[in-house]
Amino acid sequence: MGYTEKDWLAINTIRILSADATAHSNSGHPGAPMGMAPVAHVLFNKFMKFNPKNPNWLNRDRFVLSNGHGCVLQYALLHLFGYEVSMDDIKAFRTVDSITPGHPEAHDTPGIEVTTGPLGQGISNAVGLAIAQAHTAAIFNKDGFPIVDNYTYCFLGDGCLMEGVASEACSMAGHLQLGNLIAIWDDNHITIDGNTNVAFTEDVRKRYEAYGWHVVTVDDGDNDLDGMEAAIQACKDVKDKPSIIALRTTIGFGSTQQGTAGVHGSPLKADDIKQLKEKFGFNPEESFAVPQEVYDAYHKHAAAGAAAEEEWNKMLAKYAEAYPKEHADLTRRLSGDLPEGWEKNLPVYTPSDPAVASRKLSETVLAKIEAAIPELMGGSADLTGSNLTRWKSAVDFQPPSTGLGDYTGRYLRYGVREHGMGAIMNGLAAYGTILPYSGTFLNFVSYAAGAVRLSSLSRVRLIWVATHDSIGLGEDGPTHQPIETLTHFRALPNCMVWRPADGNETSAAYYVALTSKHTPSIIALSRQNLPQLEGSIIEKAAKGGYVLHEAENADITLVSTGSEVCICIDAVKELAEKHNIKARVVSMPCFEVFDTQPQEYRLSVLPDGIPSMSVEVMSTMGWERYTHEQFGLNRFGASGPYKEVYKASYPLFLTMQNHKFEFTPEGIAKRAVATVDFWKDVPNIRSPLNRAFKQII
Repeated sequence: MGYTEKDWLAINTIRILSADATAHSNSGHPGAPMGMAPVAHVLFNKFMKFNPKNPNWLNRDRFVLSNGHGCVLQYALLHLFGYEVSMDDIKAFRTVDSITPGHPEAHDTPGIEVTTGPLGQGISNAVGLAIAQAHTAAIFNKDGFPIVDNYTYCFLGDGCLMEGVASEACSMAGHLQLGNLIAIWDDNHITIDGNTNVAFTEDVRKRYEAYGWHVVTVDDGDNDLDGMEAAIQACKDVKDKPSIIALRTTIGFGSTQQGTAGVHGSPLKADDIKQLKEKFGFNPEESFAVPQEVYDAYHKHAAAGAAAEEEWNKMLAKYAEAYPKEHADLTRRLSGDLPEGWEKNLPVYTPSDPAVASRKLSETVLAKIEAAIPELMGGSADLTGSNLTRWKSAVDFQPPSTGLGDYTGRYLRYGVREHGMGAIMNGLAAYGTILPYSGTFLNFVSYAAGAVRLSSLSRVRLIWVATHDSIGLGEDGPTHQPIETLTHFRALPNCMVWRPADGNETSAAYYVALTSKHTPSIIALSRQNLPQLEGSIIEKAAKGGYVLHEAENADITLVSTGSEVCICIDAVKELAEKHNIKARVVSMPCFEVFDTQPQEYRLSVLPDGIPSMSVEVMSTMGWERYTHEQFGLNRFGASGPYKEVYKASYPLFLTMQNHKFEFTPEGIAKRAVATVDFWKDVPNIRSPLNRAFKQII
């Protein structure tokens, strides 16, 4: 308490800097930064624990700007407190190659914890950060050694509260009693369309109380600094509930357009900025001006954070002496390296082993590696028994008061919340001590597409265990059978999409997914049993594509993934015996990894001089990059036993005539014969890999 004119000078400096930056770039959102400058000052200068000289200090408080359009507020704070964000960086706001992009990106800017912008994602990431802190504390903290006791703070706006992903994550946070999570709602009653009374009139406070949150209201977010401080402290005092502060603010405070949608997403006009500076006692002829006393005050707090880290380092050194095993584990986790020799636990199969569904093969991998990789933390969106994501001895991550588990638990019950699950995993991965995975049906990963996209953009390591990967799931029918899903996510940069054909390929998928520190993975897994294939080897499969069956002087290459690979192997015999055609078979479990291989290797798999045909019970889009002809499913599936579905009839929507799926050895052979016949008179057949751009990037 006890705020002075110096505090208001700092607050108004943030407002002016936000207005200058957006005006200079002629782009951006000045309204939220100007309205939330007071609470930002109170939070960062009175409460938050951080060291700008080491943005990665484990025990720092985390700050998430869920209403990421207001990122100039965060950039201003980072600059003023002494992070490696210069005034030139502020001036370069929203310009190419700057570290101050139009919405916060974790890998670009020191001090940005998670990538936000799509509304609702940030608060959901914050839930993941809070879960990670609670779990890490439960694992590593000892009496007298509070190694991790940080809080996660989150600013969010009306848009975040309207998005369904935020509701999913916040509902889960209330159940989990995450007392280390404090959200501050910028209750300014304005969105792009105008006043929220046109679309958003629910009682948010009652909703969050129903979720199990502690709710506090501050009526004057423009002036009542004491009230804001008291509210944040009251939230910190509540240990068994997440908290939300409903902070009534005026968007664009000080602007001639304050309180209107006009100041939300457009820079202030020159005359407005001039009156703003005059109103707050700044020179209207100066831009990007920061009084030295503001720097001094904020650097003093930053120095206190550095001192706090130094004390923490001393405690950690004593911890290392008292608990060397735990210290070594924690240090290794923070490096991102996996335990030495963990890969020896990956199961290996031979053709004599029985046929097994790849979802079951995935369960075996998890059961074999969980003890070797203690940071592995998993879950499922209410499909544990179908996704097979929980090893037998797993403890659930639950509030101890429920009797359902405790915070040391490594298994999360996400409930039917796929999108929230994806966003929470991003937060778990960002914390630095957790390697998250989770399960749902492949079809319903699409529910989480927004979060998956941010996983890729954020360069975080996590795994989607996506079971029931095709029409092979059978009786549930077209509503559950993914057709376009793999194409969608294969089109996403920096996302590995795996569809293993057997046990060794499943082990390979996990190996690459777990050792790729900056890339999320989706592993698509079958419901039906798949045989262990001759020629399948982990090392080969880890290249993303390889020759499973070679044939000298072959007439065609069949290229396939997952459950169709074994059908292609059967088609080889069909082609030889009935059509006198020699066929090679290539298994392509992961396009993205195959694309990273040297061109010489790729051309050895898909060479010149021979036509190729892809076989996958999915959309054929994208396969033209690898094959001359494509056999796939550019229509919805059918309901029935999976073997019948694979050969079922279907209506072709344009004509409503029935056709056959024919994903059988005979159906593949028929199309292979047509491919060989079509290309037989074409001289010098070139591999589709041979393009002007040799390497697909």
